[in-house]
Amino acid sequence: MAEEEHGFVIRDRRASGGAEAAPAASSPSKQSMSATSPPEPSQAPPTPPVTFSSFIISLGSSSLMFMGEQLDPQQPSMPVNLPQAKEIIDLLSVLEDKTKGNLTPDEQTVLRDMLYALRMKYVTLAPPK
Repeated sequence: MAEEEHGFVIRDRRASGGAEAAPAASSPSKQSMSATSPPEPSQAPPTPPVTFSSFIISLGSSSLMFMGEQLDPQQPSMPVNLPQAKEIIDLLSVLEDKTKGNLTPDEQTVLRDMLYALRMKYVTLAPPK
């Protein structure tokens, strides 16, 4: 039996007036995959799945960049933007409150540790009141 391909097909039904109902997920043919398929695995590394922990790390990295951290030495550093960094920290705090009791121990640890690190960095950079 041939390998079954999984994916989705994007059909623009604006010109046809939406008469053709396309399923949300299907096993597309090779012909329909050629126009919308991602590059072969040998051409691009596979992207890891988005998880709650990776989402938290992404937000934390953004906040660190707004606090002047240079996460990639090849990239130019961004100007410090403490209000934007604080907004992300506050957003993570809201996530912590709203997800209390619904996270795995690992997710809870990632969120707690990220918030601690971001808050400590912010306190060192913020002007005293």
